[in-house]
Amino acid sequence: MLVSTKEIEVRYAETDQMGVVYHANYIIWMELGRTQFVKDLGFNYAALEEQGVLSPVLDIQASYKKPLHYGETATVKTWVEDYDGLRTTYGYEIYNQEGILAVSGSSLHTCVKKDSFRPISLRRKFPDWHEAYEKAKK
Repeated sequence: MLVSTKEIEVRYAETDQMGVVYHANYIIWMELGRTQFVKDLGFNYAALEEQGVLSPVLDIQASYKKPLHYGETATVKTWVEDYDGLRTTYGYEIYNQEGILAVSGSSLHTCVKKDSFRPISLRRKFPDWHEAYEKAKK
């Protein structure tokens, strides 16, 4: 199973008045983790979009365990929890700089045609991506 890692320096703009990372920013960090995961597999999500394919979020979940603060470094770990050729569930864990779990979560995605939003099968349209995801999943 491939687990991708992405470090993020917590910026002041990502915090609330209490100096704690605003909860929605963790969702953005999950996206950064997915992008890094795709890169680590040897692919480029922007290239997929150039071919008229999008991968919208169908469902997302986050469990907040411990706050992160301005000036800290977050580490996002991302992997494929489940993949069936049509849908992909990514798993995430976000740690603080002491290695303590701050957030865990998951997101469910599918690939669709950009012009119609009709689902497509990675297995048929992009067999190299399909094979890589099969090898990388949990």
